[in-house]
Amino acid sequence: MASYLIADSGSTKTDWCLLRKGKKPVRFSTQGINPYIQSGEFISDMLKNELPWPAEKASVDYLHYFGAGAANPQKQSFLKAILRGHFGIKKIEVRGDMLAACRALCGDKPGVVCILGTGSASCYYNGKKIQEQKPSLGYIAGDEGGGNYIGKRILQYYAYETFDQELRAAFEMRFGNDIREIVNRLYHQPNPNRYLASFVTLIKENRGHYMVENIIEDCLNDFFHTSILKHRHTWNLPLYFSGSVAYEFKDVLENLCQQYELEIGNVIKSPMEGMIRYYKKLLN
Repeated sequence: MASYLIADSGSTKTDWCLLRKGKKPVRFSTQGINPYIQSGEFISDMLKNELPWPAEKASVDYLHYFGAGAANPQKQSFLKAILRGHFGIKKIEVRGDMLAACRALCGDKPGVVCILGTGSASCYYNGKKIQEQKPSLGYIAGDEGGGNYIGKRILQYYAYETFDQELRAAFEMRFGNDIREIVNRLYHQPNPNRYLASFVTLIKENRGHYMVENIIEDCLNDFFHTSILKHRHTWNLPLYFSGSVAYEFKDVLENLCQQYELEIGNVIKSPMEGMIRYYKKLLN
């Protein structure tokens, strides 16, 4: 009896699902994995602590892992070795998180697929494979529209005293007022991209404030200009979105699509439900 372990990993969170024919899917979650930011030792220790794998589960036939930073062949080999060592599964597929979003959102239909989570990415998917993907410059130089990109803008508004008193007070209540400590966390502690993305909670809680709405629209519009509008298929295919930022600010995405006269398709928080449907068909 075939069985699949599926993983969809962003930089902040990883969703896992064990699929066996005739049985209910079993779901797990751990913190996110990104081989560009985390060491092999860190990832291995995290899996041991957050997702211990009992011997009776080691009979899984296939592990399909889709993750941030996992489109690069060298990083795929790096992750395969870690995953094989932890799970004891021989047949392992490691692919970028973009393909998971494509399969979940489009199935076998073409579309322009976008990820807006901690980071950001977009591609043209022809219904079978990714044919055109824009390069990602990561959280330092890119990720327009993603959580860490928005987080940088929020931090700048606070540090450069652009926020009014209401938003300054809201920021300090949640994150403190010690800029030196914030900078220390960014440059000297693990996962700075997650830390930046954590600032997005401030604007989630203060929707309707004109500065908050300006930040959201400006940052998402940057993603349209640097990524979406560069795809020639954008003008004749639906746009699909996956990720926590896309889901939270769906209304702003809809308004931007209307402004640019683009068709918007589904917007989902996580591709896991679509991935479960996709792999259940293979089990039958």
